[in-house]
Amino acid sequence: MPAVVLVGAQWGDEGKGKATDLLGDRVDYVVKFNGGNNAGHTVVIGDEKYALHLLPSGILSPGVTPVIANGVVVDIEVLYEELDALNERGVDTSKLLVSSGAHVITSYHRTLDKVTERFLGKRRIGTTGRGIGPAYADKINRVGLRIADLFDPKILAEKVEGSLDQKNHLLVKVYNRRAVEVDEVVEELLAHAERLRPMVADTGLVLNQALDANKNVLFEGGQATMLDVDHGTYPFVTSSNATAGGAVTGSGVGPTRIDSVIGVIKAYTTRVGEGPFPTELFDANGEYLLKTGGEYGVTTGRARRCGWYDSVIARYSARVNGLTDLVVTKLDVLTGMEKVPVCVAYDVDGTRYDEMPDDQSAFHHAKPIYEEFPGWWEDISGCRTLEELPANARAYLDALEDVSGCRISAVGVGPRRDEIIGINDLIHSRS
Repeated sequence: MPAVVLVGAQWGDEGKGKATDLLGDRVDYVVKFNGGNNAGHTVVIGDEKYALHLLPSGILSPGVTPVIANGVVVDIEVLYEELDALNERGVDTSKLLVSSGAHVITSYHRTLDKVTERFLGKRRIGTTGRGIGPAYADKINRVGLRIADLFDPKILAEKVEGSLDQKNHLLVKVYNRRAVEVDEVVEELLAHAERLRPMVADTGLVLNQALDANKNVLFEGGQATMLDVDHGTYPFVTSSNATAGGAVTGSGVGPTRIDSVIGVIKAYTTRVGEGPFPTELFDANGEYLLKTGGEYGVTTGRARRCGWYDSVIARYSARVNGLTDLVVTKLDVLTGMEKVPVCVAYDVDGTRYDEMPDDQSAFHHAKPIYEEFPGWWEDISGCRTLEELPANARAYLDALEDVSGCRISAVGVGPRRDEIIGINDLIHSRS
């Protein structure tokens, strides 16, 4: 049975949580392999809405083992807050596994994130201020703290001291902040150890053994392709690999074990934070997408920037991720529009680009070249097959498939868990 990677194909907020939750009913393990609590997933089950940030969406599926793998950075306080909130609502969280090799977000990471953004001023990146970037920086600089370190007080103290050696000079002399006391941080982290201990495992070994036993494993990406630190719109990106390759390094499962890669993409485009966005709308259409789509960040509450579907980005995502399928979400939001434009290429200073420009400056100056498609007015939330969709909605999907370079295997037609077309075919086609 398959190992399936599911990633966002735009700038995030595409509806990965809903897709993961639906696929979670058909798999044995759901693995978060990158990022931290800097992105949110919203899952609607019946009349209940769940907002998840750090936890894998699969935690809502009975029988599924949710895994926070080694590529994630973990804010333990946030982890406990989310677990407690779910437990209060009757969700069984007892099967959660956390990698011993995952890195820890500390209070000083959060402090550095916030003061650095303020210091940058107009050059700010638009981070969530939750310490993700500084935690990943420590990982790369080899002064990070791993989950396993919490169970050895002596090693933990030595590592915290080494990590704070330069940071305190920066906080005091550049940012005019007080120095962080090593003992305070150590005490704070050790207080989490005993509750965390039963969750901790060698998750890479667990996942490989699960695949050996023909279990189904779903790898759930945080953020999205255009926020990938290597392949996104650098420097306006996250600090980890949100593309399909990150599932391999972020979980300890080799690339030859991956069977398929599913990209989740909105029927239009949104972005949170700073950075270029060629199809962004500043008119009534943008306001309509914002309000009708409920485009406000799950983690930050920030209004998302909204624009038309960008097939240049879709083709790029299909290429860098090796996508086998697309799940198109929020098609229902476009209902009631007379015309629906689709960006099919860019114009950069008079030169047409059918593929992503390979430098930041060109992408920053890219102007969308649109093709328009007729809209539809019928309510599509009750449709469960493509044949039930209005003719213009079907034609729009056909056009998206043609210009995106990847087949569309499932379509979201509403916010509820069951308001989707083709999810069973998606699983069947990959098994």
